[in-house]
Amino acid sequence: MSATTLSPKLSDAFIESLSASAVALEDAVTLPPSCYTSKEFYEFEKEALYYREWQCVGREDWIPEPGDFFTTRTVNEPIIVARNLEGEVRAMSAVCQHRAMLVAEGSGSARGFLCPYHHWSYSLDGTLVAAPAMNKTCNFDRKANSLPRFAVEIWNGFVFVNFDENAAPLAPRLADVAAAIAGYDLASAEGPKPEAGARLPWNWKVMFENNNDGYHASRLHAGPLHDFVPSGKAEFPHSDPEDAGFLRYNGTLHPDASFNATQRAVLPIFPGLSDEARHRMTFANVPPSLSLIMMSDMVIYLILRPDGPESLEMDTGLLFAPGAMKDPTFDHKLDMNMRATSHIIAQDFHVDELVQEGLRSRFAPRGRYSWQEGAQGQFNKWLVHRYRSAHKQLAGAEMID
Repeated sequence: MSATTLSPKLSDAFIESLSASAVALEDAVTLPPSCYTSKEFYEFEKEALYYREWQCVGREDWIPEPGDFFTTRTVNEPIIVARNLEGEVRAMSAVCQHRAMLVAEGSGSARGFLCPYHHWSYSLDGTLVAAPAMNKTCNFDRKANSLPRFAVEIWNGFVFVNFDENAAPLAPRLADVAAAIAGYDLASAEGPKPEAGARLPWNWKVMFENNNDGYHASRLHAGPLHDFVPSGKAEFPHSDPEDAGFLRYNGTLHPDASFNATQRAVLPIFPGLSDEARHRMTFANVPPSLSLIMMSDMVIYLILRPDGPESLEMDTGLLFAPGAMKDPTFDHKLDMNMRATSHIIAQDFHVDELVQEGLRSRFAPRGRYSWQEGAQGQFNKWLVHRYRSAHKQLAGAEMID
């Protein structure tokens, strides 16, 4: 992909102004509202983040057998994730290299992918196998017309892809996050594949920030379904901007707290959790795509997939301790959790939509932060580090051109 053709030029002064969001939290201000509303900035963000960073696209257990596949998309790029006949997970573009027809939809099991338009066929690795009636086409190179391949890495059971097939590994930059959540053993956790993701009318960063905002918890969600996890018990472990993720902890008033009317875990506890982990909720984040809400008996994961400057699609999944779903009363107990969680999510979504509306206003500020918004400071530093790097690289490319 050509950086100079895909990304607009943003002024040096504007990029430099973002640094005010990436200083110590007590001095920081929020990002400019245009970072959440501008099509120009969204196009730049694709280059700065989405064409460079690892992105979560699903779970490895969605494709347990050779030939299994699922499709997804992010920033309007259609993606196939498949397990080949050797049992390896592969990821590739779903766009046929003939006339750009999509070669796969949904999910299922297959021996390969057949473009329904002109019957070009591809292997489970994306290699072009056959292209009918191309024998009279001059200099046609079958090998050069395979589906574009993406780098793949499995982290804690989640499938990550990178559009850069030569990208540096993800896991080394997630060492601190992995250590903090090791007791959940997410690679062995179980949960159903989520339904098709909902389309939400706000910027992806509004969603990511809301999930990491400890400040609002005791205000917006005040009441018996949330008071056991007060904002005043928020903690923000250190992270470096170069890291691939960051953490937020929120202490609870009693161990094994969970979102239901009893305020306590009703499903089996993840067996590897320490006493310390059982006295808090953990929020683990791998931007720009994965956010985890972790309780003693349930993990909620959010996979964020932008499709425009002011909208995204989001997959919402659940993970449980091994064997938890075999309990005959599992569905009834889960219903207790989901009733409470749905009430809280509805409050969040209402706020997210109104925040997006406010960000369009000429009076939208670059506001100041409370100490209870420490995760926003971490997120800003992660973002601004990448924005500055991409801008510098794009400016250099323009000078060369």
